[in-house]
Amino acid sequence: MSNPIGVPNVQVRDKNFKYNSMKKTKLVGNIIISSILLVGSGIMIIPFVWMLLTSFDWGARLNIPYPPRFWPKEFSIKTYQLAFTNMPMIKYMINSLIISVGVILISLMSALLSGYAISKLKFKGSMVVLVLALSTMMIPFEMTMIPQYLLFSKIHLLDTYWAFFLPALNYAFGTFLAKAFIDQTPSSLREAAIIDGAGEFRVFFSVFLPLCIPIVATMAILQFLAVWNDLLWPLLALKTPDKYTIQLGLAMFRVNKTAPLPSIIMAATTVSLIPVVTLYLFLQRYIVESIALSGVKQ
Repeated sequence: MSNPIGVPNVQVRDKNFKYNSMKKTKLVGNIIISSILLVGSGIMIIPFVWMLLTSFDWGARLNIPYPPRFWPKEFSIKTYQLAFTNMPMIKYMINSLIISVGVILISLMSALLSGYAISKLKFKGSMVVLVLALSTMMIPFEMTMIPQYLLFSKIHLLDTYWAFFLPALNYAFGTFLAKAFIDQTPSSLREAAIIDGAGEFRVFFSVFLPLCIPIVATMAILQFLAVWNDLLWPLLALKTPDKYTIQLGLAMFRVNKTAPLPSIIMAATTVSLIPVVTLYLFLQRYIVESIALSGVKQ
């Protein structure tokens, strides 16, 4: 028996109605999500914008204006000149750069080698090693800093860069990231290289390391952020002012000055953020790529 006249048209209209309803619902959902993200990003960005504009405000050199203003009352670059005059900013930034580069190189090599071994060598107890390494992440630094301080004091490594380099050998989160990323690479690459006579180190450095550039970039920016912005451990480990990091130098400048210098401190803080922002801008595409390939969200 054939369908009555007009029924197919009714079905088509019903499908179009459902499609349009779904499309409108999806559009509304996207608008809501975008609005929430926009508000969240504004909350995160506004303090940095205020800091940048206040750093050019000569009128805020003695006191922070209240209510806060988002445009300098007396626009001037004297605050930056005074920041470099009153503090050895270049020296502090070089110290932070030396420590950051050393920690990044040591921690990345440790994490990549251990991640490769756990992922591809499949030795007995490899997952136990990974779990034990990850379990150290559950212990806050505040619980280990005193024993760590006493240890480095006993071996006379306080006030040296080794107090930063040696702890970098244990980068558990980096090991986890490296393993998750290397798991996505085909094991046949290793087998083919071994058949050709390559050893494990040759396989790692010649075959797998070039493939790990995205995750290397991710770990590099994470470690750089952590080391560059660290204050607590440098405060404990460093005693000589010539070895101060940028964050420790800023903190000591604020403490040692009897008069408040808000806009000058804002200028110095803005300068200290330039390497972090620059590195992130250069490496952000690798970070997105590593997240997409490994499925690990930061």
